[in-house]
Amino acid sequence: MAEQRGPRVDCHAHVFGPDLPVVPGAWTTIDYAFTPEDLLAQMDAHGVEKAALSGLSITGSNNSYLIEALRAHPDRLCGTAILDVPGDLAAMKALATQGIRGIRLQLARAPELPDLASEEWRTMLRHVRDLGWHVQLALEGDRIPLLLPQLIASGVDVVVDHFGHPDPSDPLNCPGLAAVLAAVDTGRCWVKISGGFRLAGTSSWQDPEADLWSVADEVAPYLLERVGTDRLLWGSDAPFVGYEKRLSYDAVLESFHRWVPDPAQRAEIDATGRKFYFG
Repeated sequence: MAEQRGPRVDCHAHVFGPDLPVVPGAWTTIDYAFTPEDLLAQMDAHGVEKAALSGLSITGSNNSYLIEALRAHPDRLCGTAILDVPGDLAAMKALATQGIRGIRLQLARAPELPDLASEEWRTMLRHVRDLGWHVQLALEGDRIPLLLPQLIASGVDVVVDHFGHPDPSDPLNCPGLAAVLAAVDTGRCWVKISGGFRLAGTSSWQDPEADLWSVADEVAPYLLERVGTDRLLWGSDAPFVGYEKRLSYDAVLESFHRWVPDPAQRAEIDATGRKFYFG
């Protein structure tokens, strides 16, 4: 096993099988498999013990492969599922026994945002609260102010993916990051310092020369100071869909060490992830 570089918990990863069925209009297609065993091999090579799997955007509400992975490795994996609203409480309770910890609200690139005041969404969010789950929000930063305050007002806990995707042109002063910070201040919001390579813009994955890290390198220290280690979660975003040829597990671990150079603070963020997903 390689030298432990930390952390012990990866709070954002994906798994999928071959011949993956994708939803119409998916932003990309995948012509390979990244199985739970593939992920666990990467984790084992770096001393990572547990991982939280995120529902995959391009598969929509088809969570079958994700659930199979959680069933096969209940001691090491948990996850969030993409579910159709309003959600069936009995079915959601069954998912909870199989390692699901919340719903992933995957709205990046969505043409319209949901009406959280509608009866179906009020029902869904009530189910989330009743189960002690959280909402994992994946949304572009310029639209986060339209939705995140409503989620917080509903009483659910929220995890914001990928730094909240702040505006690359002015990441520290944009409305999206301001909305994320306001949500964190309520005590019911956490932020993932994950997918930093995605912050340069939605087209960067198509440009092999794109600068993948400068935005995340600017935002991460600010979040560390402003949010603190008890509200930050680290995730690899393995297998780096769209960026597979440019990234590795070593590369994303290196970014985590760059963002959080103090080993004590890295350990605190790790403890936050363990408590949140496996506590």
